[in-house]
Amino acid sequence: MGAAQLLQFTIAGLKNGAIYALIALGFTIVYASTGILNFAQGEFYMLGGMVAVWALRTLGLPLLAAVPAAVLVTVGVGALVERLALRPRRAEAPLVLIIITIGVSMLLQSLARHLFGPNEVALPPFTAGPSITFFGAAIERQTLWVWGLTAVALLVLWVLYTRTKLGLAMRATAVSHDSSRLVGIDTARVVMVTFALAAALGALAGVAVAPLTQTAYDVGARIGLKGFAAAILGGLGGPVAAVAGGLVLGLTESLSAAFISSTYKDAIALVVLLAVIFLKPSGLFGRAGREKV
Repeated sequence: MGAAQLLQFTIAGLKNGAIYALIALGFTIVYASTGILNFAQGEFYMLGGMVAVWALRTLGLPLLAAVPAAVLVTVGVGALVERLALRPRRAEAPLVLIIITIGVSMLLQSLARHLFGPNEVALPPFTAGPSITFFGAAIERQTLWVWGLTAVALLVLWVLYTRTKLGLAMRATAVSHDSSRLVGIDTARVVMVTFALAAALGALAGVAVAPLTQTAYDVGARIGLKGFAAAILGGLGGPVAAVAGGLVLGLTESLSAAFISSTYKDAIALVVLLAVIFLKPSGLFGRAGREKV
């Protein structure tokens, strides 16, 4: 294999890894504030792409308006999921809440099929033009958008968590709901904002990928599983760990396809994930012995 081919596989891995990272970020921030894994995260990704295409084709909105509109609609769905499906059952065991998110995922998928149809659809690229050649490898212009949006999302989360009162409230809620309420923090509001933010991250990934690969009502389950794997690889330790886990997973898949076979890339990624779980349960970038209270 030549250097240009290896670089091409690396670029593909970083592109996929950036998408997994956005989904993993959603898993991570919800887990931090609630202690549960939101398996509806993949459906937020699906809604982002599908709503954007619907707004473009049915409402006639320009792409510049259809994309933020899709993100805002998905944010509203995320807030409703927390308010209507999870908050009334907040006192239940975490396993019950996780099962509720799985049910929400199935409901959203079914609704999307009826609203948008069963066919695959695609968005036009954000920036038209041929691929960019880089040391013999081709980089699609939309891939640059994927990388850029992932970097911006990570930066925004860093500023939110370290420079705003809302971010401090989110961090306090992640440590202890009871203690946060004692100092006047509205933990219910914080959790709803967290779900809305996770929905925004999922939708952002969905609209970024739709020009590269077609989207459909049933794409959420697969990407949700990859995002979950990336979050576990990162250790659910924070935004940076989630992004790192996504990039590691994306590169693992791509390089296994390059050196072994594309047929087994998903299986190899799963083997790596299981190895990390068995050998380092806290994840590649998590802290051993960390305990949520």
